[in-house]
Amino acid sequence: MTRKTYRQLAAEAALEIREIEPWNLPAFLLMHPGVLLIDVREPHEYASAHIRGSINVPRGVLESSAEWDYAETVPELVTARDKPVVLICRSGNRTALAALTLGQMGFADVQSLKLGIKGWNDADLPLFDSEGNPVDGDTAAERLEPPLRPDQRRPKDA
Repeated sequence: MTRKTYRQLAAEAALEIREIEPWNLPAFLLMHPGVLLIDVREPHEYASAHIRGSINVPRGVLESSAEWDYAETVPELVTARDKPVVLICRSGNRTALAALTLGQMGFADVQSLKLGIKGWNDADLPLFDSEGNPVDGDTAAERLEPPLRPDQRRPKDA
């Protein structure tokens, strides 16, 4: 079997799902008031800057959160199989994979936020912290893209 990278997996998933551009999401939300916004980032990422009204369901527990009878069950998500659902992550990669999975689980109207929350911030759309306070766009940019540590970089001989 050929090894695929995370980027390859996300790119392949993106070909099979629907995406919405960040600058189009506010109008979509106005036209579809019942949209469920699911942020699949980790809780610390969500707490630092998120879209108002989104629910944090980390990617690692998404599948069990979307089903009844699990400790991670999120009733709003379980009951959204026939509602519009927009998935949010940092750059759109995690949500491409998540949208593919939710589609396989019977969710009829799932979209991934293309370019993720970074794209939302780049479009100067509002972000909020865990206290509900607005997050300045420049501050958010730093929070959304932490620098890589040396041990996270590909070795030169790899």
